[in-house]
Amino acid sequence: MENLAQVSYALDTFYFLMSGALVMWMAAGFAMLEAGLVRSKNTVEILTKNIALFAIACTMYLLCGYAIMYPGTNEGGILPVLGSLIGNENTVAAVTAGGDDAPYYSARSDFFFQVVFVATAMSIVSGAVAERMKLWSFLLFAVFMTGFIYPVQGFWKWGGGFLNEANFQDFAGSGVVHMAGAAAALAGVLLLGARKGKYGKDGAVNAIPGANLPLATLGTFILWLGWFGFNGGSQLKLSDVENANAVAQIFVNTNAGAAGGVIAALIVARILFGKADLTMALNGALAGLVSITAEPLTPSAVSATLIGGVGGALVVFAILALDKLRIDDPVGAISVHGVVGIWGLLAVPLTNDGATFGAQLLGIASIFAWVFIASLIVWAVIKQIIGLRITEEEEYEGADLTECGMEAYPEFMGKQ
Repeated sequence: MENLAQVSYALDTFYFLMSGALVMWMAAGFAMLEAGLVRSKNTVEILTKNIALFAIACTMYLLCGYAIMYPGTNEGGILPVLGSLIGNENTVAAVTAGGDDAPYYSARSDFFFQVVFVATAMSIVSGAVAERMKLWSFLLFAVFMTGFIYPVQGFWKWGGGFLNEANFQDFAGSGVVHMAGAAAALAGVLLLGARKGKYGKDGAVNAIPGANLPLATLGTFILWLGWFGFNGGSQLKLSDVENANAVAQIFVNTNAGAAGGVIAALIVARILFGKADLTMALNGALAGLVSITAEPLTPSAVSATLIGGVGGALVVFAILALDKLRIDDPVGAISVHGVVGIWGLLAVPLTNDGATFGAQLLGIASIFAWVFIASLIVWAVIKQIIGLRITEEEEYEGADLTECGMEAYPEFMGKQ
């Protein structure tokens, strides 16, 4: 029995680590998606942001974020109590002791899985503020977002805080990760303003096409793949029949949700625009994935397809609505992760009998209010100290040259 417990522990730890590696690969997906949807003159800067924010997120979550989010005490509380950094590793005796309290995966694997989630939340912000924000202002905000803002609301649900006690359900993070990232992005966009030329004085919305749609499509497929680790790993265990079956169902539902999102977004775009809009299809896939993330286990595969389909349709209308409000989001991140994140949370009680709409609304309001207000304060302070926006001349030249001193495609600009 002792050997069986150790093998089970090793298997669950390995599964946790490989799931985290898949989620880490989503960083590449975000980088490719965003690089494809911005103009070529801003490609290097967006790629720099994505690799730098990942490094900052990992470091800040190591230094303080994980300890805030998982203090191990203060269950049901609002204010987290700082815990140990990563926690002590489990001993053989603890693993083989048996019982409900016996650990079944390494503490380090838990940290690794959680740290790539906080990086995902910060990646959402990157695309929304693209093409007009100062690089170092963005990176300074990343320090506060990943080290403090995200962990506090993460504690409320996953660390045993008051939202968990209130029965708020968010299996893999439609709210804790995706809506939180969108709320931070919205706060930044409101203070930052729109790109020059995006909106006309007569109320016209001018399209600013991305430079590389093949790259954006590749990024979407990478995110789709990484999402199997995002949702599947959140089951936390694989080494028995019940949990293995649950993981398989989560994989099937995650894929079904994405597929439903693509189909619905494509159909809605065809009805509205008369054409098949690739960017809407890409955002439809991500919307379907965000929709099913709050509860990827309890729906049937057909229900998951329908939940993702609603998200895919919703994201098209959300992108159009934000443009009407003159809220400029170059990649549609606020719509995909925010508006559809809310839908995903509200869809949970439709298939999970243990969830209630009241608890879901409490979670939505609490997470959004905290992240939006805290982010707005941090963005405002940064604006006063070093500014948020590059100059109009720099925006015209492109952030690649002004912020990074290089171009992504110099040969196409007549330079060798």
